[in-house]
Amino acid sequence: MPYRRVLTIQDISCVGQCSLTVALPILSACGLETVILPSAVLSTHTAGFSGFTVRDLTDDMPAIKAHWQKENIRFDAFYTGYLGSTKQIDYVSDIMKTLGNSGAPKIVDPAMADFGKLYPAFDMPYVAKMSELCAQADIILPNITEACFLTGMDYREEYDQAYIEELIAKLTQLGTRTVVLTGVSYHPDKLGVLVSESGKMTYYEHKRIPKSCHGTGDVYASVCVGAMLKGRSVVEAARLAADFTVRCIENTIGDANHWYGVKFEPLLAELGRELAD
Repeated sequence: MPYRRVLTIQDISCVGQCSLTVALPILSACGLETVILPSAVLSTHTAGFSGFTVRDLTDDMPAIKAHWQKENIRFDAFYTGYLGSTKQIDYVSDIMKTLGNSGAPKIVDPAMADFGKLYPAFDMPYVAKMSELCAQADIILPNITEACFLTGMDYREEYDQAYIEELIAKLTQLGTRTVVLTGVSYHPDKLGVLVSESGKMTYYEHKRIPKSCHGTGDVYASVCVGAMLKGRSVVEAARLAADFTVRCIENTIGDANHWYGVKFEPLLAELGRELAD
């Protein structure tokens, strides 16, 4: 496999094992040159910590892009995570349109909602702008809540296969070619991911772990992106990412002091071996 350069754009929570502090080490362990564009710097993530600091880097993005253009720096793939505003989405869209090498895939994790609700910083104009970014993407990785906001469908705690298939159909109507829908569960003790590629749907199911951990969505997305860029099929990448995320949670259960994320770092060598050329 060629040595590929991926640009990932999301925030940095200095403490908390999420966003770029997850994406950078995971993508690097996958064997990819990983370039970062921070959308903001936070002292910690916002779930469970209080008094955290935030530095918004929106206004730095155009100058960073201009410098990359001057140096003729280009990318073999793009992967976006949490973006803090509609203005940031516009900047990211422009970067993806102008700084990619031929065929560079655009992969969007529309990190904006969960459990039926938008994150506190976001509103419906943000959803509309994120829908535009997803339409530009080759692959999107929403959870069910995000998929509902993107499509205008009602969020349901309980659903059947027909509901999920309708959700997938509406997501593809946005314009993206491939959807990786996470958090799909048809049985109380199971969880899974549904991959839709050009109308073909594949469901991968794994055991559900009752414990919810912060940052697992970022772990999942980063492993999935890394595996795809290392030549794995989308279905295989989705399966590998799900299994890795489960192992990370299992590696953290029982450590009451580690409530703010999952201990994924001890498993990175294993991930690297699995994706070795």
